[in-house]
Amino acid sequence: MINFHHLLLLVSGGAIGTIARYLIFVMADRHFGKGFPYGTLIVNLLGSFLIGLIWGLFTKVNVPPAVRLFIFIGILGSFTTFSTFAFDNMNLIHEGAFKMLIINILLNNLLGIGLCITGYYLIRL
Repeated sequence: MINFHHLLLLVSGGAIGTIARYLIFVMADRHFGKGFPYGTLIVNLLGSFLIGLIWGLFTKVNVPPAVRLFIFIGILGSFTTFSTFAFDNMNLIHEGAFKMLIINILLNNLLGIGLCITGYYLIRL
């Protein structure tokens, strides 16, 4: 059975994450230009760090499942974006920017995982 309260939490969190992602994309384009997908990189790395940090916090604090749903799937799920990451990589391939492609893949994946782990263990200190 569908829980409409959960759907409302997801929609609300999704709106917050989407707006935050858009604002970061706009700021990244203004500050760094459009030669590299900086906006996607920033949101994916920041989101990875935040999910690790909040996950670590939630291991110390009893948080209701609805709050976890709102934050992890709603806000952070819409804030970070694998589909945009894939699209950015396809654009780099199309442009023949293979060096930038490799850098983008490595930075998003290695730093993203590293920041998630860092956030998790940082909060558990």
